[in-house]
Amino acid sequence: MGTILEKDLYQPIKTYLEEQGYKVHSEVKNCDITATKNSELIIIEMKKNLNLTLLVQASNRQKTNASVYIAILKPIGGIYSKKWRKYLHLVKRLELGLILVTINNKKVATVRIIFHPIEYKRKTNYKMKKSIINEINGRSADYNEGGVSKTKLVTAYRENAIYIACALKKNGDSTPKQLRTMGTGDKTTSILYNNHYGWFKRIDKGVYRLATKGGLEMANFPKIVIYYKNKLSSKHNSN
Repeated sequence: MGTILEKDLYQPIKTYLEEQGYKVHSEVKNCDITATKNSELIIIEMKKNLNLTLLVQASNRQKTNASVYIAILKPIGGIYSKKWRKYLHLVKRLELGLILVTINNKKVATVRIIFHPIEYKRKTNYKMKKSIINEINGRSADYNEGGVSKTKLVTAYRENAIYIACALKKNGDSTPKQLRTMGTGDKTTSILYNNHYGWFKRIDKGVYRLATKGGLEMANFPKIVIYYKNKLSSKHNSN
């Protein structure tokens, strides 16, 4: 078939629009494609692949108050993967339309409009918002470094587990009720029972001990350990 070029998208789109009754021109005032019918103006920006340059170009064309579309080659694998669902959400958020062009081995092209540019009405995901707020409130400080990957993140859950580990180290074998009186919180029982990190060991019905692994891995979080040791000491002194 040979290499498909950006310009190969033009003729199929032009033909498609003309069949819909539009008058089509290319490269008008830096717009890749313009199409008019009566008082309606459509602007289409083309690229082989979806990228930031294409989105910026298209969003700039919105200043004309025209209906603005982006046109790209249909990606390998289609547009219904998890990754592409996120891309489609972004394009809709920008109030752009999306056109996919498919060109087969015989250079026969098909044009498909995935969606038209319409006003985006944002819906608030209150569950997600609550989850983020709860996570923030469950952390004692900012122990992570933004942008770093492949490291163990300090989450509210991990902090809670460290707090329980510190309490067990200080108090010895304890029940969840005893640990909660030391301030380890409402999730103490589930954290001990699930033992996600392997830090705890049940030695009797409802009685837990800090496992060797927990004692060793606590050392990976010295700032948090110091914070909760001090917190436990202050609680003990206040009592």
